[in-house]
Formats: sequence, C-alpha cells, structure tokens
Amino acid sequence: MAKRLSGARKRGIVGAIGAAAALALLSGCTSGSTPSDTGAVTGKLEILVSSATASDKAFKEVNTAFMKKYPDVKVEFSAVPNDNFPASRSSRLTAGNVDVTLAAPREMPSYVKNGAVDDDTAAAEAGLFVDLTGQDFLKNFTPSVIDQLKYKGKDYTVPTGLSYYTGVFYNKKIFDDNGLSVPTTWSEFEKVMSTLQGAGVTPLGIGGKDSWPAGLDMIAAVQGLYPTADDKTKLAEDLWKGKADLADGKQLEVMKRVSSLYDVAQKNFAGVGYDAIPSGFASGQFAMTVDGTWNQTTIDSAVKGAFDYGYFPLPVSDTAADNQYLGGKVELRMVAAANGHNKTAALAYLSFFSQPDVYTKFIQTTGFAPAEPNIPASEFLKGIEKYTSTFSPAWDTVWRANPDAGQAAVFPFNYPAISPLGGKSAADAAAEAQSAWKAGL
Repeated sequence: MAKRLSGARKRGIVGAIGAAAALALLSGCTSGSTPSDTGAVTGKLEILVSSATASDKAFKEVNTAFMKKYPDVKVEFSAVPNDNFPASRSSRLTAGNVDVTLAAPREMPSYVKNGAVDDDTAAAEAGLFVDLTGQDFLKNFTPSVIDQLKYKGKDYTVPTGLSYYTGVFYNKKIFDDNGLSVPTTWSEFEKVMSTLQGAGVTPLGIGGKDSWPAGLDMIAAVQGLYPTADDKTKLAEDLWKGKADLADGKQLEVMKRVSSLYDVAQKNFAGVGYDAIPSGFASGQFAMTVDGTWNQTTIDSAVKGAFDYGYFPLPVSDTAADNQYLGGKVELRMVAAANGHNKTAALAYLSFFSQPDVYTKFIQTTGFAPAEPNIPASEFLKGIEKYTSTFSPAWDTVWRANPDAGQAAVFPFNYPAISPLGGKSAADAAAEAQSAWKAGL
C-alpha cells in the first residue's frame, strides 16, 4: 500500500510489487553516467516524491530555503500520486534524471522465499542508492530510529519523521452531543456506531476511490487483533509457512471488522477521493475517519477551529489492553540516487534537511512525529502520547508480499474485495485470499 501503506505512502499501504524485477535490471545502468561530485553545490537538483498535501508543502518550504542558501542550485521538484510513484521512480532511476527520491529497503526474514522482493529492496540490491553510512548529518537523528532503518548494516535512507495510522479522528462535539466517550473495546465501539446511526449521524468517513485509504481500516483491524510486533511477526511467519489460514480464526475476524466499518461509512464511499475526507469531516458529514497522523495538519486546516477533535486507537479487540497503542512507521525516507547527475547537491540537500532548525519547520508543516531528539512536538502529538509511549509497528511494515500469490493475497487481507469496494462478503473475500495465498506457496 502506499504514506505511503507502509514504505510508499500509501499513504502508506503495501507498495506495488510488479516493478521489482525491472528494478533488479537497473544495476547495469548505474555506470552510464558519472554523478557530479566536485564539491561545489551548483546545478540542477531533481527531487521526486509521492504526493500528499502536507508533505508537499513542507518539501517546497525546504526547497526554497535550500536554494536561498545555495543560490547556484535550481531544485526541480516533482510530487506524483502515490499509485504512480513506483513506476515514475523506476523510469527516472533508469534514465538517471533524479537525484533525491524516496525508498524504504528492508531485509527479508529467513521465512520469506527468494524472489519475494519489493521494489525498494530490489533497487538497493541493484546499487541504485548512495551508501550514506558515516555521513555526519545522520548523527542529528535519534540513534534508535537510524538503527531501525539500516539495510544489511548500512545506512541508505534519511527519515522525515514518524507517523501513526491505526487511529480514528473524531469530532468531540458530535460525541458530546450524543453522550459518547472514547471507546476502548470493540463492543464499546459498536455502541458508538449504533448510537450515531440512531441519531442520524454517519459514523465513519472513508475515501475509497483510491483504494489504499480504505486499507487503513484493515491495517487498524490487524493492529488491535495482533497488537505487538511479535504478534505480527508470528502471523507473517505462520502464513508464509502455511500454518495460518486467512479464512479462519483471528485472520477472518480482521475481515469481519473491516466489513463492519465499511457498513457504517458514508454512502458511495468507494467513489470518494481521499482528499475529500478532511472537508467532509470538517463539515460534519461524518463523525469519525480512520486516518494517519500525517493528515492531521490538513484536517486541522479544514476544521479551522470550528470544533475540537481528537484521535484514539481503533479498538477492534474486545480486550482493552490490546487497543492501547497505535501502530506506526518511520515516514517518508529519502535516498540519494547513485546514478543521479548531481550527487554533491543531493548530499548537501540531505544534510541541510537534517539540520534541527530546518527539520523542526518540516515537522511542524507535515504533522509528523519527530525522528530527531529535542524537537518540540505539536499539541496534537502531545495529546496522543499515551498511545505512542510504546512503539508498535503497523502491519504493513512487517508483512512481506508474495508476488506468486496473486492480487487477492497481496496485503494479504483482501479488503479490496469487500463490498462496496468489491462485491464479496468478508468470508468470501477471505476465502479468495486464502486460495490465492496457498497457490503461491
């Protein structure tokens, strides 16, 4: 999915896997031209990112400040839709006309078969990213975050921040008007949904047109039913080893929870764009929306102080303790292209971005939680600290897709098949996923 579900912002859902083989062929392209590395920060700097309103704005602010410091550099900034980003990045890496872009290479667990490699990992293996190990600017970041991002013991990526995306933005006024409090279990959440419906209020807003935003509900459902990193890792391993069935047990419960959420969403949400959700929430068209903290600044701008809103973990488990922490990830991660034409400017840009004063402004604009120490958090982030005191990786940061399993088992929870995105019930969608998954093992 794409923030980017996981590494590609999806925002965030699992990234496309179709281009991995093509990326693996690019290793022979890196010698086609020699990147500029003269020490002078000049020339054209080409930057490519996946698009989101807040981060686009923040990057543009950094770009303006960077060109002010380095007036002999011209930044050419491209922000493309998430669905188009993998193909756009692949073609530009091939052509050598990108200097800084986004990637999140991950080492493969031993239980994952050879060949189940995502695009970012394939690109790292092909030598398409500059090894940043030992760069002084990485010392500005929290060491534990940098350690989490290492690939085969080396540093290739620069974090932009942290995001959490298994929670629910909610309209406090609507809750107060209907005598509701923040739910901590699934049964309590069901009561919230039924109470709102009884009052003529649409409980949930979903931007299903782009598919991946509807997948956030799935990611949140997995979080509550598999709350710890160990829980998710064991599920992934059991699926790869054929010990778990997507159409049975808690795996099926994930799909049933998702179906229940879709049932209380606004009418025709499958045709609603993700960008329309903040304004819909602000105008009271629905009381809640499952979304990432990356979208908080956009939601805040839409609400314009008309009412107070909050954010709580989607409580899909019947055990409150399982719902107490938000699932999250390291956000957009920047890399320098090994065959870009301006390596000097690319490294200067990454260093400039990492300076605490520049980084603080970026964090304030995006709403990301900071990946550097001693960076002041926003009031919103302070308000959810009890849900983030223990970091819990979201499902899509743990899961590794199997390219041999087919589209129904990519995530592998087959949320796109559930009505109204698709035409199936939760059970039928799960059975389809299990069949596809089993065939791919």
